[in-house]
Amino acid sequence: MNYFSVLIMLLRDRANFLSEIRQNIKIEQKIIALLVSSSIFFAVYGLIIGSSNSWLQSASSAIKLPALYLITLVICLPTLYFFDILMGSSLQFAQYLALMLTTVSVISVLLFAFAPVTLFFLISIRDYNFFLFINLVIFGITGLVGVSLFYQAMQTLVRPTVLKVRDAEPIDPEPGHQDMRQRLLQGWLVLYALVGSQLGWTLRPFFGAPDQAFQLFRPEIEGNFYQQAIIIVLKLFGF
Repeated sequence: MNYFSVLIMLLRDRANFLSEIRQNIKIEQKIIALLVSSSIFFAVYGLIIGSSNSWLQSASSAIKLPALYLITLVICLPTLYFFDILMGSSLQFAQYLALMLTTVSVISVLLFAFAPVTLFFLISIRDYNFFLFINLVIFGITGLVGVSLFYQAMQTLVRPTVLKVRDAEPIDPEPGHQDMRQRLLQGWLVLYALVGSQLGWTLRPFFGAPDQAFQLFRPEIEGNFYQQAIIIVLKLFGF
């Protein structure tokens, strides 16, 4: 329950939670708590979407959905860290990890909140393409909210180091560095979305068509997530 109390503190008082991250207060406890609680919420949602096929697919998705978000974090976090310290950030790697896990945790909570809606459509509508489309929208909304909150946190918490010169006033980094850092952050967010979506394509299936046998992974690697998303929309509208 302590794990979930940390998550509740994040949801109820996000500003204070982020301030503690900046002050390096109980970072290890926050990392472990957010990692455990977000994995549980992702697993619950994975159980639901995988049940469109079989109990094996449900169990597989309960494992692969948390792995999708955590592996994406592991792949992209070093790029963010090294580019940001190059731009003058004074935060440690563990603080960046905690900051990223707040984003992942928010996404997991939002998916958990959508779980009853997803379960309702799974039970009431026997249209696999519609079910895929609904989840595509849900994943898009939750991801957009999580990334937006992360961008706001990075803008307010991760400030460049102030340069100190003997017998002189502190000197802020050049304004051009701030503009470059902002562009790099925006580019990194695009990279994060690309890596996450393509990794999801690589780890598929998460759903599994009702008329197909269970597969842990799809053998074919052709195509990408965006092509499949367009195909889903076209099939839904009868094209």
